[in-house]
This record gives sequence, C-alpha cells and structure tokens, in this order.
Amino acid sequence: MPGNSFGKIFKLTTFGESHGVAIGGIIDGCPARLDIDTKKVQNDLDRRRPGQSSIVTQRKEPDTVEFLSGIFEGKATGTPIGFVIKNANQKSKDYSHIKDTYRPSHADYTYDEKYGIRDYRGGGRSSARETASRVVAGSIAKQLLEKVQINAFVSSVGKLELKRGFDELDFSEIEKNPVRCPDAETASEMEKYIKEIRSEGDTVGGTVQCIIKNVPKGLGEPVFDKLHAELGKAMLSINAVKGFEYGSGFEGTKMRGSEHNDHFNKDGTTKTNLSGGIQGGISNGMDIYFKVAFKPVATLMQKQATINSKGEEVEMQGKGRHDPCVVPRAVPIVEAMAALVLADYFLQNKTSKI
Repeated sequence: MPGNSFGKIFKLTTFGESHGVAIGGIIDGCPARLDIDTKKVQNDLDRRRPGQSSIVTQRKEPDTVEFLSGIFEGKATGTPIGFVIKNANQKSKDYSHIKDTYRPSHADYTYDEKYGIRDYRGGGRSSARETASRVVAGSIAKQLLEKVQINAFVSSVGKLELKRGFDELDFSEIEKNPVRCPDAETASEMEKYIKEIRSEGDTVGGTVQCIIKNVPKGLGEPVFDKLHAELGKAMLSINAVKGFEYGSGFEGTKMRGSEHNDHFNKDGTTKTNLSGGIQGGISNGMDIYFKVAFKPVATLMQKQATINSKGEEVEMQGKGRHDPCVVPRAVPIVEAMAALVLADYFLQNKTSKI
C-alpha cells in the first residue's frame, strides 16, 4: 500500500491499524541537535485522544507515545525518529456485525474493491486513529518552527457558526471548553447541540479554522508545489475532510479585483490580507489563514439500508464508541498537518538561494 508518507525533507511515514497492537511512525529528516520536548508532544496527543469529554468517543486510550530512536539526551540525533502508540482499549467485537457489510460513506466498500481484503475492526488502516501519529510528528515540527504560532479552533458545528473574526479572538480560550471554540457562549451552544445529536443516534459536521502567525517569507515551491496546494493536500488527507479554502476563499469570487487586491505598505506588508498570507504559491510574511470542512461522522447509531459483500440489500446499525462530531478532536490534527507542511518547506528553503 503506497501513500503512507508525507513530506520531502521533513518526512513522516505512519503505520498501524485502529485495532492492531499499536500505531506509530518514522520521522526522517529532522535536523540534528534540535531540542525536543517530549512533554509537549504528549500534551498535543492528549488534546487529540479519545474519551476526553462527554461529546467525543468514549474509547479509553491513554495514547502514550514511546520513542524508540532518533532522540538522545533531549535532542534529535539526525537519524530517523521512530515511535509507537500502543492500542490499549480495542473492542473488536463491536465490529463483527460489519465483517461482510459495507457501512454507507465509509471506506469499507472501496478497500474491498481495491485490495480484496480489509480489516473491518474499526476500519483498520482507514480509521482516524492513524492521525495520532501525525500529531506526534506535527508536534516535533512545531518545535522546529520555534517562532511560528499555529492556532486552530472550531468555527462551526452544523449551522451554528462563530460570528467573530479571528482578529477579535483570544486563542487562550480555545482549550477552556470541550468544543475548542474560543467563544464561551458559542461553545456552550455547540456543546448542547452535539449532545442532542448524540442522543438521537446521529452525527453532525463542522469546520476548523486555522491561523498561522510569524510565518517566514519565501516558503513554497512553484509551480506544482505551491504552499497553499500542499496545505490543501495536507488537510484533505485528514479523515472526514470535505473541503479546504484559504484567504478570501469562495467569498473572493464575489468581489472585483479593485476590492480584492492587497495593497502594499512600504515595509512589504499589506494593508489587507485577502491573499491569506500566500501569493504566487509563496508565503509573504502575513498571517496564513484557512478553513477545513469536516463531514458528519458516517457511523450512526441508527438503522441504515446498505449492501453486503454479496451485493444483497441488508439493514445495519452502528455499535460501539464513535464521535457524534469529529471537529473538536480534529483541532490538533489540523495544527499538526499545517506544521508538517511548513517545516518541510522551511528546510527546503535553505537551498533556494546562496
């Protein structure tokens, strides 16, 4: 199975399945002598782990990362950083009913068609549990990008939207509620709504917004490897993501060029930032901002019509422990993938000029 690696210089390869012995990864290209604070890595993992609140899956996983190589006396050695996260709370029997049945809008059918075999326990490799490995690597990438500030937060759940602009928000409020929305009133409404959806055996989607400050100028490699293109690929590789927009996004299509152009200040900054910090596929030093759209979780605690591996029409209902809304736990994943992109381009940029 190809497609398990991300990045060119700062490169992550992940492995493992949802209900296997462990998941993990190998980070190659991390510069030697980089100070690595493993407590910060574990903190980011704790933000993503299941069972952390009443509005997420109740699978109880400690998600403790164990580093196997590449770090000595708190510093990267320049060799591959290997790590594992053991699966401690598998309940594979919760999935025995879908051994030969395809869950609507899941990867069950496509995996069977492509490989002729699939691990039906929690979706196996297609499970979002794989993203824990991304969070580990992304946390180390953040430490490489010492001055860059990456802040993601939930900006909508269903039709409930955060109305304030990101320049009005206090990012220190993000972790003060289980929804990870930096507005207490909106967060309370979102939490209540998610609980209502869960009580009905249903699910709901939402959006995660990300703001990146202090980005170095010059990151991005035209023509095919534009910075926004790689950020888009990174976000769209996350489970359940259905859309990505940066800067003015789709709203920019409603504007005239005279309204949309970002005019310069004498120091090279711009008076507006509808470009979203990226021009010509290269960072210009202004804040990078984007939104990521997540669909409703496909597993429902309701009966659904589907088919089995024999092509027969059957009825199924989800069992076990599932998120009614994935966006609160997706926040650190979005941050991690953004950090991986920026770290890779930061290192590539070291060879762009003499």
